Amino acid sequence: MDEKIYVAGHRGMVGSAIIRALRTRGVESSQILTRTHDELDLINQGEVEAFFARERPTQVYLAAAKVGGIHANNIFPAEFIYENLMVQANVIHAAHRNNVQKLLFLGSSCIYPRLVPQPMAESALLTGSLEPTNEPYAIAKIAGIKLCESYNRQYGRDYRSVMPTNLYGPGDNYHHENSHVVPALIRRFHEAKVADAPQVVIWGSGKPRREFLYVDDMANASVFVMNLEAAEYNAQVEPQMSLINVGFGSDVTIAELAQMVSGVIGYQGEIVFDRDKPDGPPRKLMDSARLLAMGWRPTVGLEDGIRLAYQDMQQHMCRK
Repeated sequence: MDEKIYVAGHRGMVGSAIIRALRTRGVESSQILTRTHDELDLINQGEVEAFFARERPTQVYLAAAKVGGIHANNIFPAEFIYENLMVQANVIHAAHRNNVQKLLFLGSSCIYPRLVPQPMAESALLTGSLEPTNEPYAIAKIAGIKLCESYNRQYGRDYRSVMPTNLYGPGDNYHHENSHVVPALIRRFHEAKVADAPQVVIWGSGKPRREFLYVDDMANASVFVMNLEAAEYNAQVEPQMSLINVGFGSDVTIAELAQMVSGVIGYQGEIVFDRDKPDGPPRKLMDSARLLAMGWRPTVGLEDGIRLAYQDMQQHMCRK
């Protein structure tokens, strides 16, 4: 039987990259199901159930989510927990009710405790307090993991969860307030270069360390995990600890990242750090040993990835 693959969140950075990865592997466009928000509101349980009953997908990539940086998470905590909980519950439950056996849920590295030992292993889940600035989003993502595990335990489904580190690349959000650190820095240094500004101010001390993964590497990992034989997948996970980390394998300080972005863009001014702004967790590095043991490897280095992301942003600006 031909696969019929639903990619929830296909217009987002990760969802669009998953579609690219599927097509690279020979999946025909006719086999890929997508819906815009106007066509299908994933917060509406009735609409989601009707879609699954009508279309009968055989696989689901759940990449739809409300996402944002520290500022957005601080300003809109209610929306972050409510919308993500509803989307996850509706899609996962509808998939089960309509006999979808294979589903991949995309989580986030923020599920781990704020002061977790580094690198962060999957076993660290639920062992300590979360980072306060994005706790509502993290709680929602943890619930998504446990939903998948619960349907697996009770109904024998094959619902898997992958936890990406910080992602960036084509299709990213460059909003001046609601973006993550890499796109925020790319936009800020680009605008400073255009305006010939004497300095760029970066939130925080610049000391926290972060790991970054190019989004097409994440998409390839997602398709890789989805298509692993059950025996190979289950050999690396446990029934109630079934998540898999997806990271690059090394991290940089925010100061080093800022210097790298500045260099790629060609900004010549001063970089200043505003220590009155929050830093977030001191370090976030994923332990990706489980995935590496399965045979996956990232391919795009950070500087090359930033260059590709900057090219994409410029092309996006030209299309507007």
